[in-house]
Amino acid sequence: MASTRAPAVAEVLWELKRADKLATYCNIATRAGFSAGANGRAMITCMKTIRRDWPHLQWWRAIRDDRTVLAGEHAEELEEWGATITPSEEDRVLVEFDEETKLMIWNEDGSQELANASDDDSEDNDEGGEEE
Repeated sequence: MASTRAPAVAEVLWELKRADKLATYCNIATRAGFSAGANGRAMITCMKTIRRDWPHLQWWRAIRDDRTVLAGEHAEELEEWGATITPSEEDRVLVEFDEETKLMIWNEDGSQELANASDDDSEDNDEGGEEE
């Protein structure tokens, strides 16, 4: 059964591509109007559908909340994009990047903010911003 949430996630991925940013499963799911689920399971299901049905979307812009991805294609795409990949645990790698400029976080009103903006600065900012 295809994920009914995948079209909403696809829209968020398109937004990430235009902004040249990454986002975590929880932030993407929230933006798409649902919960990422335990250990991101709902997002993992969506990502499988997106990779199958919309191969042109940059699915690799979605990363787990702990900033790890499976070693292999996901890590390779992120490294090509400019992230630094370091071994983490068994078959996973840690994705390191400039979170201040390359991580998309949305405010409740749908506007974007910088990932590490302080509470005092966040009102002034109007931009910001897997597999199993």
